[in-house]
Amino acid sequence: MSVSMKDLDPAFRGAGQKEGLEIWRIEDFKPVPIPSSSHGKFFMGDSYIILKTTALKNGSLRHDIHYWVGRDTSQDEAGTAAILTIELDAALGGRAVQYREVQGNETEKFLSYFRPCIMPQPGGVASGFKHVEVNEQEHTTRLYVCSGKRVVHVKEVPFARSSLHHDDIFILDTKSKIFQFNGSNSSIQERAKALEVVQYIKDTFHEGKCEVAAVEDGRMMADAEAGEFWGFFGGFAPLPRRASVDNNEKDEETSLKLLCFNQGKLDPINYECLAHELLETSKCYLLDCGAEMFVWMGRTTTLQERKGASEAAEKLLSDANRTKTHVIKVIEGFETITFKSKFKEWPQTPDLKLSSEDGRGKVAALLKRQGLNVKGLMKAAPAKEEPQPYIDCTGSLQVWRVNDKDKTILSSSDQSKFYSGDCYIFQYMYPGDDKDECLIGTWFGNKSIEEDRVTALALARKMVESTKFQAAQAHLYEGREPIQFFVIFQSFQVCKGGLSSGYKKFIAENGNEDDTYSEDGLALFRIQGSGPENMQAIQVDSVASSLNSSYSYILHDGNTVFTWTGNLTTALDQGLIERQLDMIKPNLQSRSQKEGSETDQFWSLLGGKFEYSSQKIGRENESDPHLFSCILSKGNHKIKEIYHFTQDDLLTEDVFILDCHSDIFVWVGQQVDVKVRLQALDLGKKFLELDFLMENLSHETPIFIVTEGSEPPFFTRFFKWDSAKSLMHGNSYERKLAIVKGGGTPALDKPKRRTPALSGRSTGQESQRSRSMSSSPERSRVRGRSPAFTALASTFESANTRNLSTPPPVAKKLYPKSVTPDSSNTSSKSSAPAAPTGSSNRPTQAPPSKSVKDGSELEKPKQEEAAKEGTDTMTGKLESLTITEDAKEDEPEDDEGLPIYPYDLLKTTAAEPVTEIDVTRRETYLSSSEFKEKFGMAKEAFSKLPKWKQNRMKIALHLF
Repeated sequence: MSVSMKDLDPAFRGAGQKEGLEIWRIEDFKPVPIPSSSHGKFFMGDSYIILKTTALKNGSLRHDIHYWVGRDTSQDEAGTAAILTIELDAALGGRAVQYREVQGNETEKFLSYFRPCIMPQPGGVASGFKHVEVNEQEHTTRLYVCSGKRVVHVKEVPFARSSLHHDDIFILDTKSKIFQFNGSNSSIQERAKALEVVQYIKDTFHEGKCEVAAVEDGRMMADAEAGEFWGFFGGFAPLPRRASVDNNEKDEETSLKLLCFNQGKLDPINYECLAHELLETSKCYLLDCGAEMFVWMGRTTTLQERKGASEAAEKLLSDANRTKTHVIKVIEGFETITFKSKFKEWPQTPDLKLSSEDGRGKVAALLKRQGLNVKGLMKAAPAKEEPQPYIDCTGSLQVWRVNDKDKTILSSSDQSKFYSGDCYIFQYMYPGDDKDECLIGTWFGNKSIEEDRVTALALARKMVESTKFQAAQAHLYEGREPIQFFVIFQSFQVCKGGLSSGYKKFIAENGNEDDTYSEDGLALFRIQGSGPENMQAIQVDSVASSLNSSYSYILHDGNTVFTWTGNLTTALDQGLIERQLDMIKPNLQSRSQKEGSETDQFWSLLGGKFEYSSQKIGRENESDPHLFSCILSKGNHKIKEIYHFTQDDLLTEDVFILDCHSDIFVWVGQQVDVKVRLQALDLGKKFLELDFLMENLSHETPIFIVTEGSEPPFFTRFFKWDSAKSLMHGNSYERKLAIVKGGGTPALDKPKRRTPALSGRSTGQESQRSRSMSSSPERSRVRGRSPAFTALASTFESANTRNLSTPPPVAKKLYPKSVTPDSSNTSSKSSAPAAPTGSSNRPTQAPPSKSVKDGSELEKPKQEEAAKEGTDTMTGKLESLTITEDAKEDEPEDDEGLPIYPYDLLKTTAAEPVTEIDVTRRETYLSSSEFKEKFGMAKEAFSKLPKWKQNRMKIALHLF
């Protein structure tokens, strides 16, 4: 069923075509658009239609339609709004969810559009009332009651003592002052949300010019503000206790009634179990759940049938005088999670669509095997945008392997080589905007044993506790690692088998063959990644069926080494395999094999030819984020979604879960009890089990635990983030009260560098890596390089002549982001970090001894001073470095004292390339004009791009 926009009311034409909010008021039974300046202003005598259009990550638009019925609106007007929403939905494709909103009983989703609240005004068109504008009102004393922790329901009540009680928040709005009365049974979160309403009233009705006072329930006349408040009610007197209100929600939930709308009548359906099979696609149904009623409309039903079912639901509620019942209309195939949850089982929607890219890849591989030219077909394949890591990769990394109830630290040469039978703990320290950040994580191999997993979690938890919960925590499984993990390790290798005593004991006791990787044995590695800062070598079974046309592979057996490139690989993929050879078999010449032209020896090592795949191995894509409040009460988990969330929804007393499908984030407020903090990971796991959004989440989905005030950038990117808010003192109510009272700024914690005292002994083997370095410097290379790899890996050549902890020979700046040298040799805005136990400081250049505004050369540290700082060189002599600071903040990069070279000499493919430069930063030697010509932007704009995007542009220009 569909309706053309041409057949729709002219007021609806063009609706829902872009993201945002559109509102119409029903006037003379027709929709009249409301200007955006009046959005959120509702009159009690009117009915409205509200369309919310949301742009999703997959490029599609989602529509939610609400019709709001004012307290004094006419029945005919409300019915018109209900019918028009069905017509609007049909014109938008018949996929929107439709909500009936009654004044005073609106859904949280609806109220989330109009934060902090809606305050309907008297008046209306159909009723003949006059619309009274806010600025025309004579200011009289008004009393409002507020309820809700996430969104606020506001209702005006009679200005009388009898309206007050202990359970809610009350706002008394007088001519010169606004009072917030906090009932003794109200929560801190409710009080904080009510303060947002106080701010709204102050700004809207008082032009921001009035005093605000907070009054606590039970405070006597001795308190001046309490005395003033009670003076409006004739003096203080204790409030009577109200009788407890019965919660019939449970009974209503269990007494579900299913009715079929058939030829204008509602026929009840008898059933033993509410099953999906009861719903027929050619009919409409009503599911009465007590507090809410769903109208389910089959895909093949007509517009008239849908209108009839909607009218039947309205009449049913009207006859039963159920004014507070929500009506939610859903279309077959686009049901809400709440509706699906009413049924015993709801079938997973099969994904029958094959993406154009996957289909093109399969066809290309098949044609290539048949000897046909697929060049044109492959050019048509769209490039996929790689996910961004949102993490600084210039930090220090430590890795431990779990073994026999303890952890063993790994050397820098071994810390990127994991085994599927083992569990690992990693600690990554990196510079943040105002302080050093710390990420502590666990990695579980697919074949690891339960005892090692329990030990890993216990040891990691102790490390996090030692940082006073300021470190972010990651819980990861083999094969489901997020992009942040890969860019931290840069070159990551997963081998079969395990080295822990627990794993070997398990293998021996169960009589299994130990297939632990041996450098001298037969092994096949799949190479994957998006660049030298994000590449992996994954060992797979050494059989032909493990091959895939979309990847490159390394096959070795003792001194025999083969590389195999699939027909669907790119120049970047082929470059990565050269880089990985330096990690797996650095001193052996390899024999290149291309798909379709392999040698007999190659197939012999794999046990003969066999069919294999050509499709890229799928990874979970990040979806539109959903935020949930998570309450743990007496062992029960209460999960509630927060719609159209902002940073302000993260209340410091609570735990929240951000579900991005590919990752789960558990956010823990500073005011959360320590016992609950310790259960944060369990809460994340429980959320995965509940699968609240019914999206078939894997129990091995990565879980990140972040604490308020220490949120990593890969979490804050989902918000318009203000770091100052997460550093405020006090609970959420105290913080907002300080702001609303309009005095001073709320107290902030001064940013400090974290110095977590982590367990572990210093071994002198800690990893101190430049972002461009990811392999051992001792490894030499004896085979020739392809031109494609020259552009990719030339940046690593000079690295092999020095120790990893030695600064590059010429660098623009060697200071971490958070350390800024100045002329007085004082510390930066954040004090220098003390190295945690078991780690060493990142190498930094000594601060300059004098101002460099005149562009003069800085005095360099002597060799003895460098050695004292732990800097080691392979030549025994540290060359003098010339590091000049900017004379002005916006001075061009080429004025910093670096020599300027033409692009043709800086390219990695140049016949006679320049050698006296830092090959990891070739672009910095371009003039400003030539840089802008090649990159299409100024150097300053380029420096603000993510590293992965910078490197991709540099690769394209042969500068990487």
